[in-house]
Amino acid sequence: MIPRYARQEMVDIWEPATKFKIWYEIEAHACDAQADLGVIPRENAEAVWKAKDVEFDVARIDEIEAVTKHDVIAFLTHLAEHVGSEEARFVHQGMTSSDVLDTCLNVQLVRAADILLANLDKVLAALKTRAYEHKNTVRVGRSHGIHAEPTTMGLTFARFYAEMDRNKARLQAAREEVATGAISGAVGTFANIDPRVEEHVCEKLGLRPEPISTQVIPRDRHAMFFATLGVIASSIENIAIEIRHMQRTEVLEGAEFFSMGQKGSSAMPHKKNPVLTENLTGLARLVRMTVVPAMENVALWHERDISHSSVERGIGPDATITLDFALNRLAGVVEKMLIFPQNMLDNMNKFPGLVMSQRVLLALTQAGVSREDAYAMVQRNALKVWEDRVDFREQLLADKDVVAALGVDAINAKFDMDYHTKHVDTIFARVFGE
Repeated sequence: MIPRYARQEMVDIWEPATKFKIWYEIEAHACDAQADLGVIPRENAEAVWKAKDVEFDVARIDEIEAVTKHDVIAFLTHLAEHVGSEEARFVHQGMTSSDVLDTCLNVQLVRAADILLANLDKVLAALKTRAYEHKNTVRVGRSHGIHAEPTTMGLTFARFYAEMDRNKARLQAAREEVATGAISGAVGTFANIDPRVEEHVCEKLGLRPEPISTQVIPRDRHAMFFATLGVIASSIENIAIEIRHMQRTEVLEGAEFFSMGQKGSSAMPHKKNPVLTENLTGLARLVRMTVVPAMENVALWHERDISHSSVERGIGPDATITLDFALNRLAGVVEKMLIFPQNMLDNMNKFPGLVMSQRVLLALTQAGVSREDAYAMVQRNALKVWEDRVDFREQLLADKDVVAALGVDAINAKFDMDYHTKHVDTIFARVFGE
């Protein structure tokens, strides 16, 4: 992932030095367990820990791999350079490369998930704050991009909060699902290594033993993890699209914060473009791009092949680093977002009273008019508002059929804006539990 869209905390998880440190811990803990079981001498297990403070030389490991053409063997060779060949001769006893690679990958994914969960908390806090701030700020709701009925800006933020809260639960479940390790040997049968070694290593690394592995941890776990990241990315885009629409010149109900010295266009000095949320839409595409390859990794030949390996070397860092950046950017956008309540009212009144059409329709049916006739009566007046920008209430009061069915007072009563916000508290209680 390019540095432009990366934060160091997440990048660090995927650095080669971090990976080799995790590999080392897996091997060292496995040696401890083997010594406890009497499989290898205690002094050899203790000797491995001489390297606990070593910063493994990535360049040296790459140099060895250029000859061995095998990354794990290259690492083990380098480890022996620090520990001593004789002392290190029991390292990797009964293990296969995937025991190290897969357990390490899941440690990295769990650590990445923890950062992403903290990011989601930031987004949720920002959305909740803005929801309560604009709980009763009335704006027009839109379906198909067309004015529908009144809602509130607070409800807009609240629905995004609920969506992100579901995503948090999904990510917690995905983290739990991928938090397994395997130290089970060549085809997962524990033929050359005791299952208690796996249990010990997993306990030390904060994982659970994989109930049944082959030479790899089953990739359906990873598919679900990346699918969850894809859903979160789609939710980010959902919020970003709404903000982008609100910032359109002819709408301008909300906008990204525009800082001093910021420029919107190299050609047009007047421009204030929604560049952050447009960027979020693009970043969401990058995260979703990793989902299908993760699903295709599920089907491997027999006990395993390595068709998944090159894929995961790319999508592991790319998906988590990109999503980490996107969530942090989204939290900042929501926190600083500008809201324009008067513009919301002005937009609703561009077609005066039109958003109350359903109330009139329902009142007519309750007054004894058939639904077909009621619809026709309301629509013929509504179309005049569309075409001539006249006031909908005035049109209804001038329609003798509507007045005959409802009366003047009843028509006027149908234009009370509070009618549409009377259950906002109920919705907020459902969403926020308060």
